Amino acid sequence: MPVAVFVLGFAIFCLNTTEVMVAGLLPSLSDGLDVSITAAGNLVTVFALGMVFGGPPLTLLLMRAPRKTALVWMMVLFLAGQTLGALATAYWAMVIARVVTALATAAFFGLAASVCAGLVSPDRTGRALAIVFGGFMVANVFGLPLATLIDQLMGWRAAFWAVDILVALCLALVLFTIKRAPAPRGLDVRSELSAFRSGRLWGAFATNALLIGGVFATFAYLSPVLTKVAGFSEGIVPLLFVLYGVGTVIGNIVLGRLADAHTLRVLWLGGAVLAVLLSLYALVASGQALSLVALFLLGFTGLPLNPAMASRVMRLSNSGALINTMNTAAVCAGITVGTWLAGVGIDAFGYRAPMWAGALLALGALATLLLARITDRHHVERGRPAPAPADLESAASA
Repeated sequence: MPVAVFVLGFAIFCLNTTEVMVAGLLPSLSDGLDVSITAAGNLVTVFALGMVFGGPPLTLLLMRAPRKTALVWMMVLFLAGQTLGALATAYWAMVIARVVTALATAAFFGLAASVCAGLVSPDRTGRALAIVFGGFMVANVFGLPLATLIDQLMGWRAAFWAVDILVALCLALVLFTIKRAPAPRGLDVRSELSAFRSGRLWGAFATNALLIGGVFATFAYLSPVLTKVAGFSEGIVPLLFVLYGVGTVIGNIVLGRLADAHTLRVLWLGGAVLAVLLSLYALVASGQALSLVALFLLGFTGLPLNPAMASRVMRLSNSGALINTMNTAAVCAGITVGTWLAGVGIDAFGYRAPMWAGALLALGALATLLLARITDRHHVERGRPAPAPADLESAASA
């Protein structure tokens, strides 16, 4: 596997740490910015919204730029936003910081996935993407708990500065290890946009949004769930996040290898497991031993679905940066809905609500997969073009 693939994975780790670490900083951010826990949790939603509405337009502006140049400038933009967050003394300033870092992250994710797909043969795309998206998993194993620990020792601002340092280091690695990646020659924006006429593609976007939205509905509020429902002390929370993160790494290794050959089977099984797991977690959340099991399984089954989700989208369209950024935007739309639904549920029903919200969204993802299967069969029966390879698996496994 090319070294550049691993560098891109490290870059994703650096940027994604900012997205996920808010889950471990909620109490400190609530106190430091003088807002409620729910308002602090909405910073996850703000980040997701920034990626939804800002990422695709920014990617369009960057489509004719050399890929390496675009990657570098997005990291510089991220550094500016992260620094603003570290210096923020008011909630509105933190909101702006989250939007800026979200814009840079969304565009970077799409560019990184596109560059990654061009570095390997088509039959190895899923494995390469598993390494790049493995940055998500490592962010949960090391980034989230480390940020939580830094917060407990030195405050939440120190956690923000730590990410700033990591991103600066990663920027240097990108500059010196990734070869010049020019923009595709003969780029036709209209041709890129024509891919969005596919109903199957939008169905895949919907599946991805609901699956990750279900994961984040619970993930965004894990810290108060673990302390207020399960009764764990705040000091042990970083170690619990490590357990969750270890689950994501192991899951990424297992599911990443299956993403190319068994794309839809991975998504079907992952959605079903999530729906059952989150429902059971809501029922046993007060038990510490069972909470540990649920944490590991949530890590194993949730974010590691990313390679299969991305692989399906590319098979249904192309591997361009715009498609990948739109996929990221769709996922973030799901995160927005999931965290909002969880926050509303907490206000109305308490801290078990996020798991119920997540289970509901996972069931929605299964419904989109079922609809795709029914639609593809209908097309085949009427003599229309056969489904894309990823969707043929659906019919074959019926």
